[in-house]
Amino acid sequence: MFTALFFRRAMFGAFLALTCASALVHAQAPYPNRPIKLIAPFPPGGTSDVLARLIAARLSEALKQPVTVDNRAGASGNIGHEAGAKSAPDGYTLLLSNSSTVVTNPHLFRKLPFDPTGDFSPVSMVASAGQVLVVHPSVPVTTLAELTALARANPGKLNFGSGGKGIQSHISGEMYKSAAGVNIVHIPYKGTIQAVTDLVAGQTQMVFSDMVPAMPQIRSGKLRAIAVTSAQRSAALPEVPTMNESGIPGFESGVWWSIVTPRGTPEAIISRLNGELGRIMQLSDVREAYARLGVNTEHSAPEKVTETIRAQSPEMAKILKAAGVEAE
Repeated sequence: MFTALFFRRAMFGAFLALTCASALVHAQAPYPNRPIKLIAPFPPGGTSDVLARLIAARLSEALKQPVTVDNRAGASGNIGHEAGAKSAPDGYTLLLSNSSTVVTNPHLFRKLPFDPTGDFSPVSMVASAGQVLVVHPSVPVTTLAELTALARANPGKLNFGSGGKGIQSHISGEMYKSAAGVNIVHIPYKGTIQAVTDLVAGQTQMVFSDMVPAMPQIRSGKLRAIAVTSAQRSAALPEVPTMNESGIPGFESGVWWSIVTPRGTPEAIISRLNGELGRIMQLSDVREAYARLGVNTEHSAPEKVTETIRAQSPEMAKILKAAGVEAE
């Protein structure tokens, strides 16, 4: 009887030791050892989605694990950011964040389902871009000066579409209204692609658009490019002048993107991802792909993301207040 009891205890001890060893090996397995999800908080086809798929493909190659894009569109990016914030902080859920959501939305929504700086552990900046002001061919202008003169002669009769309240296409329009002293009417859509589609159809007169949806329409002659909002001319549209060159000194408007993870993600994982993104942004094919999108490659220390949000937020509050935009 003693022998049988001793044997059972010995077997249990051996099983327990094996179980603990297995758990320890799993816990110490190098990151990553399974597929990773990258949340894109805007619909397929737009700049955020295209960037997410490009970054996911390169990260997959670098990390030797599948990186899949999960589009979580809606509520001006809030839905995707909420999903990212509530995910496990283990490095297997990444979020392609953007300035429209984390800088602008806090001033547009009285209650956000996430904290832009408190709910995330940033990894790196990954992209920045200006926009292009495009008009329907029926609008009898070819320069910004002509557009401004037309708007001043017809107050409240011209309108501009945007990707939604508070999206950068809306902010750029409000900045133009203020800087040029014109009265043009804002028409919000559920995405910049929809705004550009209606512009092509002649339902609106102008849009401050991301490069991705606008460039095919410009090249086909369905839309006319007037100016870009970046400080320098875009490599994608080198013939199009900047707003500054076109008569509005100091005008600069754009958006940036970053990769972030849920708050609490281990520093070792943040460091690994930051290093891989730094190498990815140096690849010639990535730089060429970005240039075709009218987007600049970016890489930064993780803390730069939070610092930028905190620096730009007060300025955005001033722009929205001047435009009479209140939080809902």
